[in-house]
This record gives sequence, structure tokens and C-alpha cells, in this order.
Amino acid sequence: MAAAVRKPRIILAASGSVAAIKFGILAESLADWAEVKAVATKSALHFIDKKALPPSVTLYTDEEEWSSWRKLGDNVLHIELRQWADAMVIAPLSANTLAKISAGLCDNLLSCIVRAWDYSKLLFVSPAMNTFMWNSPFTERHLSSVEELGMVVISPVTKKLACGDFGNGAMAEPGTIDSTIRLALEKRIHPASMSTI
Repeated sequence: MAAAVRKPRIILAASGSVAAIKFGILAESLADWAEVKAVATKSALHFIDKKALPPSVTLYTDEEEWSSWRKLGDNVLHIELRQWADAMVIAPLSANTLAKISAGLCDNLLSCIVRAWDYSKLLFVSPAMNTFMWNSPFTERHLSSVEELGMVVISPVTKKLACGDFGNGAMAEPGTIDSTIRLALEKRIHPASMSTI
């Protein structure tokens, strides 16, 4: 009898954008076919309804990053999560967190995971920000930096934004993010079978 194939393991992370109100929907969608652990920055927690997360999804914050370590030899949470995961997605990725990770800064749990990431594994980012922030020359530079590292950018969409402006910068829909990750992981796990599609 063949051994059961384990589900893919995904870290779903959110940074501080109003698009984090869709975090629970995305977590539920991913949890249908993958093992999911969630990470949220302090500012993302302002928008996330923790009760909307599926029971199977554990949410980690900066608090756990610091409280889980007491002495030399204890596990370090951001390293444990990086080792556990097959892939990571930051959705939403705010302008601030984009700037931080493009420069290699690591001052919270999310950015520490990214700084310690093994780039033989997939890392997706789904930006969400005001149109003027999205069109900023800084954003172009920062996106170029993260793409050079091997991160996959799931482009934002044009619509009426939470601030009332109309333009590009809204986070891609959870269904788009889910299908992008799923397809990329399937290609990695079953490259031969995908070539006939």
C-alpha cells in the first residue's frame, strides 16, 4: 500500500493593510487543500477577525516570537516556521513591509521569516496599497529587489480602494491568490504530469 501523500505546508502572513480583512477567507481557502500556519504583524491584527480563521490554522504574532524563547537551546519560532513550510505567502503585503523586506530588515516575526527564508522554496507576495503608493518609484525599486530574490509577485488589481480612490493597488482576490499558489506547488510536485496540460 502506498504511503499517504502529506498536504503542502503554507505560511500565510499578513502585514498592515485594510486588505487583511480578507485574511480569514484566504486562510479558509488554503486550508481546504494545505496545512496552514498564519502569521500577522501587530498592525495587521487591527483588521483581522481571529474568529474567522479555521480551527486548524494557528495564528502566530510577534508576542509568540519573543515569549517562546527563554534560554540557549530553545527553539526560535521564525526558524521553526521556515523549516516547517513548503511555501509562504504574504497577503496583504503593505508598502511598509515591502520596503522592509526589500532592504533585508527583520524587526518582527514576519520579516524575520523572510530574512531566514530558503529560496529553494516558493515565497509569494500579494501587494495592497493606495494607487499613489503603488505607482511610487520606491515601489518599483522594492518590487525589483524582491523579484531578484525569487519572490513571486501576485499583482494587485484596479478597483475602488478602501480610501475612496479608484485605481490600481487593491490586493488580488483570495481565489486568485489561492489558485496561483496551488498551481505553482503542483508544478513543483508533479512537473511531468503538468507538461501535458
